[in-house]
Amino acid sequence: MTYLFENEEHAQLRETVKRFSQKHIAPHAHAWEEAEEFPRELYRDAAKAGLLGISYPVEDGGSGGDITHGLVAGEEMVLSGHSVGTCVGLNSHGIALPPIVRLGTPEQKKRFVAPVLAGEKVSALAITEPGGGSDVARLTTRAVRDGDHYVVDGAKTFITSGCRADIVTTAVRTGGEGHAGISLLVIERGTPGFSVSKKLAKTGWWATDTAELSFESCRVPVTNLIGEENQGFFAIMVNFATERLFLAGQCVAIAELAYRESVKYARERSAFGKSLMGHQVVRHKLADMATRLAAARALVGECATRVARSEQVPGLAAMTKNTATDMCSFVVDQAVQIHGGNGYMREYLVERLYRDARLYPIGGGTREIMNEIISKTEGY
Repeated sequence: MTYLFENEEHAQLRETVKRFSQKHIAPHAHAWEEAEEFPRELYRDAAKAGLLGISYPVEDGGSGGDITHGLVAGEEMVLSGHSVGTCVGLNSHGIALPPIVRLGTPEQKKRFVAPVLAGEKVSALAITEPGGGSDVARLTTRAVRDGDHYVVDGAKTFITSGCRADIVTTAVRTGGEGHAGISLLVIERGTPGFSVSKKLAKTGWWATDTAELSFESCRVPVTNLIGEENQGFFAIMVNFATERLFLAGQCVAIAELAYRESVKYARERSAFGKSLMGHQVVRHKLADMATRLAAARALVGECATRVARSEQVPGLAAMTKNTATDMCSFVVDQAVQIHGGNGYMREYLVERLYRDARLYPIGGGTREIMNEIISKTEGY
């Protein structure tokens, strides 16, 4: 099943991503997950194939298209590449670059966006801090203006691609308390005072690095300010809404892959004198998995269509993320159950998908925060 919005252009894109993923990712998926990293050369390979620039303006170095193309490409990379960690790490620019594309100057786009889409540099987004997760309005990393520089002090954590990132779109406090004092700065690798404190060990997404970052009297040029000073909170919220849609799309992809693996296993594996598929209890598990998957896909498709129409849908994006994450958690759990003991073994793909899926009710805003957003947009 594909998204209802898909046309021939999306079909061709799927085929391109499928060929790339089967050649460059799938043969190495297990090894890269176990090694907890993938080669940096993969960025250049993906860029040459036109995959890093999907849904980015051509004038900024992108390949064109809108959010629907990004969703389709992201799904097919997971389905054909079999490594969620690699796909997430390869596409970490999907949350790091949009604020620069929307609010940056032409010079900033040339410096920061084009090299990333060309596979020459790696980007990351740094918002979450060790002292607080979802409460963005109270972040404490401070940037004090000193002439033509900001002096940044603080720390960030849970930063995807943080270990290898060349540019980090960073949320800092340039003003008073609350959301009105937050700005976005691009902090570049090699800037004195900027360091990777440690690489974090995670439950899932092993192939991508996740880091804790430290800023100590880090001098960042004022020219690296994205948008206006003290106006970064709104840009972060807009970015979050899009990120949540992409996370929901990843949930659909993970669940689809887990479902396919389960159908295949149920047809090949025998128990009590017949295939697993021959048992009603297994068929009904698969039917429930397929039904919930179809429902989540429909909601992701509607949300994506509305975003592509330039509608602001923070409440719907939150609903979509919660629905997709709940569905994904259910499907991967059932996939492991169908695989039995083998589902608990690391050599089986569903074991990895089960671990990967646990992040989604947390990342990009927890399930509880999503319900708060829904409550506000519904007016209660």
